[in-house]
This record gives sequence, structure tokens and C-alpha cells, in this order.
Amino acid sequence: MEFSLLGPIAVTTGSGELSLGPAKRRSVLALLLLQPNTTVPLEQLIDSLWEEEPPEHARTVVQGHVSRLRATLAEGGAEAYGIELTTHGSAYLLRLPEELIDAHRFGELVALARPEAAPADAVPLLREALGLWRGPALTGTVTSPPFAAAAHALEERRLTAVEALGRAHGALGEHEQAAAILYSAAVNHPLREGLIAGLMRALFRTGRQSDALEWFHRTRRLLNEELGVDPGERLREAYEEILRAEAAGAGRQPSRPADTTRGAGDGPAGAPSFHVKHGQGGRVPLQGGADAGDAVEVPAGEPAAGGASGARGGTEGGSAAGDGSGRTGAAPRLLPRPPARFLAREEQLGALTEALTDRTTGESPLAVVAGPAGVGKTACAVQWAHLHADAFPDGQLFADLRGFGEGDEAAPAEILRDFLLALGTPPERVPGSAQAASALFRSLVADRRLLVVLDNARSSAQVRPLLPGGLHCATVVTSRSRLDGLVATDCARPVGLQALGHEEGAALLGAMLGPERVAEDPAAARELVDLCDGLPLALRAAAAQLTARPRWRLARLAAALRDERRRLALLSAEDTGMAAALRMSVARLSADDARLLSALATSADGHLNASVAAALAGYDPERTQDGLDRLAEMHLVDEEATDVYTISTLTQLFARDERGEGGKGRRSGAGEESGERG
Repeated sequence: MEFSLLGPIAVTTGSGELSLGPAKRRSVLALLLLQPNTTVPLEQLIDSLWEEEPPEHARTVVQGHVSRLRATLAEGGAEAYGIELTTHGSAYLLRLPEELIDAHRFGELVALARPEAAPADAVPLLREALGLWRGPALTGTVTSPPFAAAAHALEERRLTAVEALGRAHGALGEHEQAAAILYSAAVNHPLREGLIAGLMRALFRTGRQSDALEWFHRTRRLLNEELGVDPGERLREAYEEILRAEAAGAGRQPSRPADTTRGAGDGPAGAPSFHVKHGQGGRVPLQGGADAGDAVEVPAGEPAAGGASGARGGTEGGSAAGDGSGRTGAAPRLLPRPPARFLAREEQLGALTEALTDRTTGESPLAVVAGPAGVGKTACAVQWAHLHADAFPDGQLFADLRGFGEGDEAAPAEILRDFLLALGTPPERVPGSAQAASALFRSLVADRRLLVVLDNARSSAQVRPLLPGGLHCATVVTSRSRLDGLVATDCARPVGLQALGHEEGAALLGAMLGPERVAEDPAAARELVDLCDGLPLALRAAAAQLTARPRWRLARLAAALRDERRRLALLSAEDTGMAAALRMSVARLSADDARLLSALATSADGHLNASVAAALAGYDPERTQDGLDRLAEMHLVDEEATDVYTISTLTQLFARDERGEGGKGRRSGAGEESGERG
């Protein structure tokens, strides 16, 4: 006879599973099994079985369930196994050999496993232990707090065993197996930092460094959104370990001969000269932006940043052989994975190529991909970066600036620290001030061929400290704002993204759902594109709804989306959706501009001019025009022509909802990255 707690509550004998009856009877048995060979007071059983005030006849109900359980166990031959359910005054005792309980056997197997000391022995022990689980613990019991707490405790023990199994496989060098084991657990428990840290290390050791780093950034966002906290020590250590390992690559190479000076012909025009004796400490002048006389210490034995003995990243294979420098080393590859089923955008990709490969200006090329929430800015930038990665053999850096994400935007010092670590700077030698870190970063990359992708920027000021200075570097920035400041002061080339047309939108649906499903009803596909305002994020959310409902035709979802009260809710998929993306844009507005947007949402057809907007908002003409300009800069309205403005249907629906709620209780949702990369 065997008793199961690790899944549905069950009792199994040689002839099959015993019938245990209703949930409360199963719950009584579960509570007795959780405390085997221990008297369990009747009051504890009553308190656990009823979430609210128990009925007057609760004692009689429990006594009846115990009596029926006793009979069921006897019919199954309990006596032969040494099992006895007895009454002790106003308490009950289930006496049995504890090894008959799967939770007890699980605990013993886990205790025997030593994943670090004896990984080869630990793997089969932990696999056997985890094989005892048949689903969520205590399935079939009542949903009261005591049972929820007990199920949670058992689940914690299971996750600890999963982590241990991952470590055991890792110790054996079986990183693919470790990643596979940890992945599904991480998906179901996205806030468990130890689990994510283990998965990150396993992914990195299988060569999937971009996936590993993406898990860190995703978890950091979730911790901020759900708990309002930053990543803990274990997660940060895994992240920095990966960055350092990525930068170290094939190891440091010998510096150039001692006492070497870099002249004007050795690097980009305008770069400072360096004179550092090999093997000695020194001070390296910083490039533009640092205070007069500011410098960064170069510790003894370290190469000068960006200078004659500076370490330079190599090609994909970890070598820069053939560049004439005599320097090698692994180049950082921090790009997220390429966007799934990326379609169209040939014109915008071409514009990025033209902007980011133009060396005739004497400036480090800079492009700004701008557009409304959900239009696919991150996807476009990341797609271009992967297509042109070979043009930047010294590495590709990526950072989510969280300008329109949950919580505070990323501080430049935080991003610079990540970049410097990725480029091989030891943690203890990263400057504390953002200004000094920015100068060191520019010096390090002055003569490298490096791509920098700065995603989800809020303002030009947030971006400027992160810009590399080298002529052979290129930077692409994505933002919901036009970032006119970067165009004015840094010669940024704007690349605008617009909504998809009917053909492109239908093609995206076909890529997500299969072309046959879309071809069944092309008219419904066109209507879905219209109802989604042609936004890739909305179309992907719609496709997710249809993927989850394979029997639905496109017309059925289109009919549901016609209900404007439900449309935004339906265009959401877990942590991704149009309402969440728009909420982040509106959260960045001033109170006046938010009220103006709310007023514009009452427009009948979404088309208006400044005088109509002023009448709707009750603002004077000058105040209205300034507000419209700011909303257009944020892509919350579109200025189609002089004094001709439009507001998209989805933006109208969101602003009306906010207006109806009085702007209260706004919850922050998914940021730009989660909405647009997919």
C-alpha cells in the first residue's frame, strides 16, 4: 500500500487505487499523512477543512470522514502493511511505516544526494526523487490556507531538488541537460532567483549567452513589477559572472612592447595619445565629457584603456587575428535572440543600414528608431543588429534603458557598469561616477568596431553618456519619443516605424497561425489588422488568442474585438499587451498632457485640429498646441499634416478607460522590450 501526497491525494494497493471519496475526506487523510505517527487534534482538522466559520455539525462531519477512511483502508488490506487509524480522545493517529508515503521517500532521496561532492551519484537519486511527483502537491484537497501552506512547502522542496539536479548535471559538464531541467521550472516560477541564476549559468555554458542575459533582464523587470525590489545577490553574481566570462574569452593577451606611445596615426582622429609603461600603474586621459584633468587609474599589470596596450575584443571565434593589432580576446555578444517571425520592414532596415554604415561624416554613426507603443521598434533594431553582426567583430552591446518600463528608468552608471564588465574591466576597477565610467567606456572602444543597441530610451539625456566615441562604432537607439535632442546635438538619423498595412498585417498573422488558417477568411484577417491598428504587438496578442483556441475562426475573434469594452483585454497575452504598453507611455506624461490626451479620446473619429482639441480640453490655444506637440513627439497622436492630428483607436480606448477610472489605480505593465521584441 502506498500513499501519495506529491500530486493527487491517492492510496494505491496491488489491486489498484482505493476510492477515497469527496475533497474533505481526502483532506482529512492528507492532514494525517502530513503528520504520520502523530496525534492530530480534531480542532486542527476542523480549522483546516473550513476556510470560513465551520458549521455546527463540523465535529460530526469529520468523525464521519475518519470512520469512512478507516473502513476504506481496512478493505485495502491496511493491517497487512502495519497501518492503523485510531482515535485518541479528541484526536486521531495514523500509524504506518513512513516509507509508504511518497513525500517521505522524496525527502530521503534528496537528503542522500550530494550534487557538488558526488554529482554522478546525485543525478539518479534526484531523478528518482523528482519522478515521484505526479502533479501539484495535495491536489484534490480543500483550498484553505493550511493546505495551501503545506502544498507550498512541498513545492519549495521540489524546486530545491530541481536546482540541485541542475547543479549535479553542471558539475558533470552536462550543461544541456541542466538547462532543460531548469527551464520549465523557471518558466513556472519566474521570481525564484536561485533557479534563474542556475538556468543562466547553464545556458551560458551551452553557448546561449544572449538567452542567459535575457533571463536576467526579464527577471529583473518582474521583480521590480511584482515586488518592487532589485535582483538579489545570487542573481547579480550569475549575471556578473557571465559578463566577466564573456569578456575573458580566450584569456588576456600580452601587451605591446613597453613604453609605447600611440600617435595620431594609430587611432581615430581626435583620440587622445596614451603613454603607459608596460607592467606599471598609470593615469589615462579621458575623452570628451570629463572634467579638466580627470583621468582613470590603470592598475599595474592592466592594459591601458583603448591605448597601445588596450585589450581588444575579437571575432566570433574569439580571435582578432589579422587586424594588425596582435591583440585577441572574446568579443561581448549581448544581443537578445533574434525576433521570432520578423516580417517586412525592409525600408526601415535599409534606412538603418544607410545610417549606421555611413563613415563620411567623421562621426560615430547613430540612428534613432522611434514610433508608437507596440509598433515593433525593439524587434526592428535587434533584427538589424543580428543581420549586421559580422560588421562589428569587436562585439555587440545591448541594454534596456527602461525608459517606458516598470519602475525607474535605468541610470547611466548602471548600464555603463554592465558594459565595462562585458568589455573585461574587473568589477573593482569600474569607476564609481557615471561621468568617469562614461569616459572610460569611450576610451576602451575608441578604436574598436563595436555595435551598441540602447533599447527603450526615455530621453536624449539618458542616452548621451552611453554613446561610444569611435568612428568605427555604431549606435542604434529605440524610443517612443522622437529624441529630437539627439538629432540636434549628436547628428542622429531618425528612422520612423509606422503601423503595418493590410497585407503586412495579414502576413504576420499567417506567420503566427499558419497561412492556411488566414487564407480561410482573408476578409476577417483584414478586419483583425484594422481592429489592431496594424500594430505588431496587438496582432501578436490576437494570434496568441487564436493559437490558444485552435477551433476558432478568425471571424469569431474579430467579432469579439468589435466590442470596444473588451478589445484591450483581449489584445493581451500574459505579461504582454497593448494596455500595458500604452499605460507606460501615459505614465510618463505630465498631468496636463494626460488630461489633454483623455479629452482627445472623446473625439468621434479620432481626427481633429488644434482648435477642436482646445475646445475638448478646455485649454487656451497656446497651451493646447504645446500639448499636442508633446503628444506627437511621444507618438500618442500623429500629426498627419499641418494642424491635422489623429489618435489611434486603441489609444482612444485606453484613454477613455483611464478617464472613466479618474486616472486612479493605474497599474504599470510590460515595458517596451517585452511588448515589441516578440
